Amino acid sequence: MEGEGSPGLRVKCFFDPDMMGSLPDVRVPHTSVEDWQAVLDLVAEKGWERQYSEGGTVLAVSRPVDAECPDLRVWPTADVLAIFRFHAVEEVDFDVDLRELQGQERLDVFCGFLREIGRRLGKPVLMDPEGDDGHPVLGFDVEDDRVVLLADPQVR
Repeated sequence: MEGEGSPGLRVKCFFDPDMMGSLPDVRVPHTSVEDWQAVLDLVAEKGWERQYSEGGTVLAVSRPVDAECPDLRVWPTADVLAIFRFHAVEEVDFDVDLRELQGQERLDVFCGFLREIGRRLGKPVLMDPEGDDGHPVLGFDVEDDRVVLLADPQVR
């Protein structure tokens, strides 16, 4: 998707909050505790701004075993926010707000973010429309080492 002549135009419908919901689900299936730790290490290594909270209380970036409603907010750039949820060990999942991903520059940041996570884990990173898990529209492809379309934009 990156560097392929106007990818923003081809995927515009996938970034339309009215079509996709404003908070699509981004996930890495078939993960482990080690994968979650690799993501946390990546966030620290990249120096991305981050904030860890439980139930609205901001805490140090750590996760006690009995933590309630934890999330980790990560800003790969000042204008793009990803909110990681710690729902299950077997799936790294996070939300992005499509309203923040308007324009080619922000699309490039988002694709770079997916690529960094996918490369670190050696696994696909998939984006599904809000509430429509299992029907990814785009994602990081490990074999191609890039973010690719996984659905036809004309069908949406």
